[in-house]
Amino acid sequence: MNKITRLFDFPYHQQEKYSIPDSLVTKYNGEWIKTSTDEYISKANAISRALLRMGIQKDDKIAVISSNNRTEWHIVDIGILQTGAQNVPIYPTISEEDYEYILNHSGAIYCLVSDEEVLKKVNAIKNNVPNLKDVFCFNTISGCKNWMELLDLGKDESNQSEVEARKESVTTEDLATIIYTSGTTGRPKGVMLSHKNIVSNVLGSEKRIPFLAGKSKALSFLPICHIFERMVVYLYQYYGVGIYFAESIDKLSDNLKETKPHVMTAVPRLLEKVYDKIYAKGAELTGIKKKLFFWAIELGLKFEPYGKNGWWYEFQLGIARKLIFSKWKEGLGNNLELMVSGSAALQPRLARVFAAAQIPVMEGYGLTETSPVIAVNDMRNHGFRIGTVGKVIDNVEVKIAEDGEILCKGPNIMMGYYKDPEKTAEAVKDGYFYTGDIGLIDKDGFLKITDRKKEMFKTSGGKYIAPQLIENAMKQSRFIGEIMVIGDGEKMPGAFIQPDFDFVKQWASKKGLSIGSTNKEIVANEDVKKRFQEEVDDINKKFGHWEMIKRFELTPEVWSIDGGELTPTLKLKRKNVKEKYQDLYDKIYKEA
Repeated sequence: MNKITRLFDFPYHQQEKYSIPDSLVTKYNGEWIKTSTDEYISKANAISRALLRMGIQKDDKIAVISSNNRTEWHIVDIGILQTGAQNVPIYPTISEEDYEYILNHSGAIYCLVSDEEVLKKVNAIKNNVPNLKDVFCFNTISGCKNWMELLDLGKDESNQSEVEARKESVTTEDLATIIYTSGTTGRPKGVMLSHKNIVSNVLGSEKRIPFLAGKSKALSFLPICHIFERMVVYLYQYYGVGIYFAESIDKLSDNLKETKPHVMTAVPRLLEKVYDKIYAKGAELTGIKKKLFFWAIELGLKFEPYGKNGWWYEFQLGIARKLIFSKWKEGLGNNLELMVSGSAALQPRLARVFAAAQIPVMEGYGLTETSPVIAVNDMRNHGFRIGTVGKVIDNVEVKIAEDGEILCKGPNIMMGYYKDPEKTAEAVKDGYFYTGDIGLIDKDGFLKITDRKKEMFKTSGGKYIAPQLIENAMKQSRFIGEIMVIGDGEKMPGAFIQPDFDFVKQWASKKGLSIGSTNKEIVANEDVKKRFQEEVDDINKKFGHWEMIKRFELTPEVWSIDGGELTPTLKLKRKNVKEKYQDLYDKIYKEA
């Protein structure tokens, strides 16, 4: 095998080095169906042969939209890339209007969808997308061509030499994919990533990953249309890791127990939910069991890596691991040795408690435009520091601008925004990508993110407010599900708070309070408002007087992707949230 320079080289590398029986594994009708490395490559080649017979040219665009991660996505991905065409993955949860925009903007000529729900959205706008020739579906749906037709069309191997010639013509500098960022404002931007961008990122990140090559299992569930999960899946392939695709976030707990993975990726919101679930179960215990559970948590929250807390702490931790934390591990399949977290800031308390439980979460940092990894923590060689995103990976250079913005340079920096030279020129100057994040590098080389440059604002008194810092602190409260700090140009910071309604109900029932049954009644209840005031007042103590949340309003809706408050990677869509709760905004500031 020659050096890996293009994305489709990864499965061939796996075939030569490991050739595993569970290269890609998806659950169909209650049964986990394995696709071996050989079958993966064989089917990818059949897709390539079919696409050539359909007249696919180099640099044609093919959109792939899947509601969940599955084997077919990856077979099709390699099949497309081998022809020199580009895979344009699209978030399944975005609006029909955005589907229409992306399909037109990218010029996609074919589209592959996973299921009926996605198909309905595509069919609704198909007539407005003149370049789209046909749609194929992974699931069997009447009235829609099935992806198996492509496999049948590619069965005849007589044009495999054409596929080989196409593969040969693809260079590492060629465009591999256009990823449309979900964007917290405005139209999605098409990020152009070359084979080199992503390959360099995989090879630069692999040194931070303590996998047992050829012997490990991963559970994949973060959206594959996002570059974080996609890059990690190529990394798994490089390492001969069996990839099991979770059915959905709701089934994650069951899938963990069934597949017993060694590694998975996560986002902080998910880890918060896992922790809250464990905490709630502990709170239901009684007597000595309950005492032990909370003793272990207290201990976990003081965790420092590399035995920094001394022998007595480590001795107690050993007991806590045996009696309490081993049960946590069991609930996550018993084999989980590593979780990699990205997309948003991880609360240090979660990093501490999971590491104490021997399920370390390695926080990393990156953007779609950087393919994505810039830095990541690593347990080995003292490369793990809580509250940071780790050290910058090989081949990537980071410098901090005078205003604190993180600038990044390297082979992972995007080719640009598709059909948008102006925005590209704004984002990349002198080879450096301007991340829009504020941060610093400590004396030991660990990168710390302090805020989003665009999200910082000034109050009318001229004081800068970094909303993410305040939001992350507030979200440590079990009462708070989501929070958005507001107050640009106003005399003080305020906040919209979406309560964790399940926890609020538990609290009320323990206190014997009647707070109503609907969310609307709950947020209007005086006892609830009073309790939230106590939480906010308590956390406010961590901040300077000018940063304290002076007033807030509770929102009855649970913020979601479908509701438009969150992006598909669970970041706040600040503009949408502010518009949605303009009446609450006015209440906070007009009555202040």
